[in-house]
Amino acid sequence: MAEKTQFEVLWEKVKERARPLINPVSFDTFIEGLVPVDVVNKKLVLKALTETGANTITKSHLPQLREAAVAANIGLSDIVIVVDGSDTYAMSEMPDAMEEVFVQTDKRFTFDSFVVGASNKLVYAAARSVASAPGENFNPLYIYGGSGLGKTHLLQAIANELAEKKPSLKVLYTTSERFLNEYVDSIVYSKSGEGREANARFRNRYRNVDVLLIDDIQSWAGKRGVQEEFFNTFNELFSQNKQIVISSDCPAKELTTLEERLRTRFEGGLIADIQPPDIETKIAILKRKALEKKYIIPDDVLGFLVQNSDNNVRTLEGRLNTVIFASKLHEEPISLKLAATALQESITAAEPEDITAETIIRATCGYFKVKKEDLCGKSKRQELVRARQICTYLMCDMLTLPLVSIGKEMGGRDHATVIYSRDKVEELMRVNDTILKEVNDIRSVVLKQ
Repeated sequence: MAEKTQFEVLWEKVKERARPLINPVSFDTFIEGLVPVDVVNKKLVLKALTETGANTITKSHLPQLREAAVAANIGLSDIVIVVDGSDTYAMSEMPDAMEEVFVQTDKRFTFDSFVVGASNKLVYAAARSVASAPGENFNPLYIYGGSGLGKTHLLQAIANELAEKKPSLKVLYTTSERFLNEYVDSIVYSKSGEGREANARFRNRYRNVDVLLIDDIQSWAGKRGVQEEFFNTFNELFSQNKQIVISSDCPAKELTTLEERLRTRFEGGLIADIQPPDIETKIAILKRKALEKKYIIPDDVLGFLVQNSDNNVRTLEGRLNTVIFASKLHEEPISLKLAATALQESITAAEPEDITAETIIRATCGYFKVKKEDLCGKSKRQELVRARQICTYLMCDMLTLPLVSIGKEMGGRDHATVIYSRDKVEELMRVNDTILKEVNDIRSVVLKQ
């Protein structure tokens, strides 16, 4: 008998709790056939074979399944039902647009895990000040800087700190892409017959909070409708001394495609930038990442890793992961020689500017033996989902393209989907050597082209 997957083990424990709560006939007809396929944000994802079955479960049995998931005391907070082949699974699995969840963050992003250096100490101090007294200091707080420098880390650190120290506050962290999608959904729902109720739910979600944190505001460029909605949300919160924190990849004054009145609101608080880290900060970041993985890296190896790296923290971590994987693979201690051997292709082969989105897509397709139209298409076959997410991660790691541009290269996917795929692969690389090997193998192919 094949060994059960971790998802199947969790599902068995939930079913034990759910069986007494559901009619036996319904349980055997609808529940037994569900297949556990993933865990996303502490939610167990269950796949139904048909749309009819999924609708029946959602309408009649989902509350009992949710109750069983929590009662099982195995770290789950909810159940998500998807349909075989559904576009909502894996690449774009996000919470429902109108879901009343106020803090949804990566718990590893804390102030303690943020490495402070000369390039970011001002913005770090400002973020801590906001977390200690929301609505009183630096409102709004506008953080800007390049990709991979820690903007998202700081926004989520604020949210996580408030969730721990001030649990009575309603804190909502979101991305600008998600805010935009929910705004569009509220319009669509209202036109389909829900009337004012859909708009009211959307506005209540964002205007009845104590702290609102929105990541990557630059993606609203040229979108007047969502800018108008956020302007009104901003005014409503600000008038009640509610804290607003915003991040962007450029200063507010350079957001020329945003309305002037929005830029003026942003400039009315504190604008703090994150500069690229210096060598000392890069080394400190690598030391922290290595300790999280329970490794101690020699100083000469750390110096070697930062010597030829760019300023993106994710790129630094990728180089570290490559060396750690080489140490595991060859069963050798980490040394300068091992690091040079593991990274020699990235040092001596192609220059970074020779790498394009197309070379990464081509390398991924060749490695997994899939067609480009399938890789960038809508299919949710697990082997394609895995290849698609790895390809997206490598684009984020190896290119300096904006996330929106990467989404377009991957078949028109949105900003939130790109972030989800990138973070999913980063998480899997830490615990799954097979994924780590696949990422590094494809990276090597890209660098040889």
